[in-house]
Amino acid sequence: MAPPGFRPTHVVPKYGMPAWQAPDPARPTVPLDPFLPVQLVERRGDWGHIVCANGWSAWVDGRFLVAVPQDPPTADGGPLTSTTDPRPLLARADRALTGYRSAVEDMVSGDLDGEAFQVRTRGLRIGVVVDGENVWLYDADRGRWVYAEGNRLSTWATDEGPRDAADHGHAPTQIVTTDDP
Repeated sequence: MAPPGFRPTHVVPKYGMPAWQAPDPARPTVPLDPFLPVQLVERRGDWGHIVCANGWSAWVDGRFLVAVPQDPPTADGGPLTSTTDPRPLLARADRALTGYRSAVEDMVSGDLDGEAFQVRTRGLRIGVVVDGENVWLYDADRGRWVYAEGNRLSTWATDEGPRDAADHGHAPTQIVTTDDP
């Protein structure tokens, strides 16, 4: 039975993975089974401290955990919003990247020192991931990541923390074992 409040954030990769009693390679413990749901509770560099559904915990190489998709949070707790045109965000990202590139060029050419570079780029935030026809853009004005399919944007995640489990509008994911009726 899972402890109260257990919500998996990751699963173990398909080939399983080694685990340690502490973030120390000299202290191995039992390896983890493939696809085991775990909750990542702490990071220390590449080390990840995980808790399993039965309450057992261990340290793993957190880089290899597979993230479980979570409901994207919203800043106001309301429904996710959509807009119809990604072009304004793409234009803002282009301007921000052009400004950053210009500052880098000025610094490399010696026209800008490190302190002036920091002043010139302070507060600049940009995020763009393009994977074929899929694009994720960071909207710094609204503090959110959006996903675009062609000409339609949808909020993917916000800078706000995740909502409480009770606020998701549906029952939480439950782990079912073969021992359950």
